[in-house]
Amino acid sequence: MAGNFPLAGFHDLISVIISGNIAVVKPSNDDKILINFFINYLHNNFSETKNKAYINDGKLIDFDKVIATGSNNTFKYFEYYFREKESLLRKNRTSIAVLSGKETDDELSKLSDDIFIYFGLGCRNVSKIFIPVGFDLSLLTKSFAKYKDLINHHRYSNNYNYQKTIKIMNNEAFVDGGFFILSESKLYAPPISVIYFDYYQNKDDVENLIKTNSHRIQCVVSRANICNSINLGESQNPNLNQYADDIDTLNFLLTSS
Repeated sequence: MAGNFPLAGFHDLISVIISGNIAVVKPSNDDKILINFFINYLHNNFSETKNKAYINDGKLIDFDKVIATGSNNTFKYFEYYFREKESLLRKNRTSIAVLSGKETDDELSKLSDDIFIYFGLGCRNVSKIFIPVGFDLSLLTKSFAKYKDLINHHRYSNNYNYQKTIKIMNNEAFVDGGFFILSESKLYAPPISVIYFDYYQNKDDVENLIKTNSHRIQCVVSRANICNSINLGESQNPNLNQYADDIDTLNFLLTSS
């Protein structure tokens, strides 16, 4: 299981249990305590879940299907290691926002939740913002200020200071938000504490970019109806039927190859 934020594998675990299968969980070292607590909670409060999920810290041997999430590099390892098993494998994705320039202060504040919750580590965290030409970037620095206390977290602060130093040394243009950096870029996956932005002339151009890069994008947040977007502030509140990578996990678990 991934461990980039608390209970990152919650949906997969629940899907395995309710599909009638047994979950053999190999947790991330970063999320081992919480996922173990949750499994014990299920066992103690829902008798029907007993013997339906357990932790395995050793080598995985006896299993029928596998769900695994990792980086683009570990994805290649997963592909090889699980080549003889039915597998649902996921690699790096990120999320984007598309602004019209008509957003309210409240909507921009909600966007900051999409960006900074879990320190921006999740695939549903917005890491790139498309903005119309002429957009006032100070609106973002003002609305994002409610997360300014992130700078007091030493690991986050180290990332911020490092990225700021690199940009200064490379003579790169950027907007310093005091605890985050706004950087214009065509890329989609910035380092921690950096938010990419890109200008657009019309919505059709953005839609085409999103479709072209759909394999990199987990979700789109916007007040406009664009590429199945969700509302600002909702990226970290997915419904149970909003599957990662748009792959139906239950269908995978219930279907034989």
